[in-house]
Amino acid sequence: MNRTGKRIVAVGMSGGVDSTMTALLLQGQGFTVVGLTMRIWDGSVRCETTKSGCYGPGEAQDIADARKIAARLGIEHHVIDLREEYRGTVIEYFRREYAAGRTPNPCVMCNTKIKFGALLEKALSSKIEFDLFATGHYARVVYDPVKQRHLLKRGTDRAKDQSYFLYRLSPEQLGKVMFPLGDYRKDEIKAMAQGSGFEECMKRPESQDFLEWDDYGVLLEHPAQPGDIVDTEGKIIGRHAGTGRYTVGQRRMLNLAGMKEPFYVLRIDAGRNEIVAGPKRLLLSAGLIAGDLRWIIPLSELQDGRLSAQIRYRSIPAECTVSPVEDNTVKVVFGSAQEAVTPGQSVVFYTGDTVAGGGIIREALTEGMLR
Repeated sequence: MNRTGKRIVAVGMSGGVDSTMTALLLQGQGFTVVGLTMRIWDGSVRCETTKSGCYGPGEAQDIADARKIAARLGIEHHVIDLREEYRGTVIEYFRREYAAGRTPNPCVMCNTKIKFGALLEKALSSKIEFDLFATGHYARVVYDPVKQRHLLKRGTDRAKDQSYFLYRLSPEQLGKVMFPLGDYRKDEIKAMAQGSGFEECMKRPESQDFLEWDDYGVLLEHPAQPGDIVDTEGKIIGRHAGTGRYTVGQRRMLNLAGMKEPFYVLRIDAGRNEIVAGPKRLLLSAGLIAGDLRWIIPLSELQDGRLSAQIRYRSIPAECTVSPVEDNTVKVVFGSAQEAVTPGQSVVFYTGDTVAGGGIIREALTEGMLR
């Protein structure tokens, strides 16, 4: 608390409309607000910005915008240097996953280790005082008085809900964060920005993209090694440009001519430097194996393990049953087959609109593998 007894909330500020309105709402609720902006771009990658993204040279303008907005709001603003932590955590994780033939989710890793981890630790070690941390995520935190713990729920605006990216936060962490936008729709936030004189924030492009450029290959440690594309029988049907440039369900860049129907990436075998491709119907999976689990609500408390599973950010949740198979690993069986279950991506489990937990997809399961 500050000297007046008001609680201090640190707000993660990007210069965009969501973080700006988060700070404004908290000010209106009587909190003392402090702005924190991450510096993560270290200039070590040669690239040309082609779009809006979290990682790239456009960060300098983001920092300048956040600083300008903080000045308008009359709040303290601090830029926290996390370049070393980001490279050692998120970028190295990204490289390891692609090298293993898996498709990483850097946004989940960044939230877990950087935004709700290293950022707060470094801010506190820099003697920046705050009691709570808030971001512009469209999600909600509620307190369960029966179980005496904090829970994570979907945002009211289902089209903007970002709870998927936050499933690895613990109940203890949830007790120290705020998501003021969780009860609002995006159009309400835009109207609020316009009505409070922050129209310029709405001009910034919004994006969930990781990079400011399109070619992930430039982040990988070793040059892309072309290899074979094979069908499900092992017959060579083409050549790929490096496994790190592909993900399960992708059709672009396969360049397979003469097929009777379109082919898609079915599996990536990094050890053999091989991509298995086939028709779209073969992308359907009856279930999956997930590991590296995080539970906000313990699985033992969830009746019969009946939940809904979201296998990527924009996917439609699928009814499923979840059962433990070994330490920190579960088998998920879908009520109906799901398309493009992708190793390396997160599967997030919901009970209603409450996040139960989630984990990292290890393997997609066919109907035959469940028998």
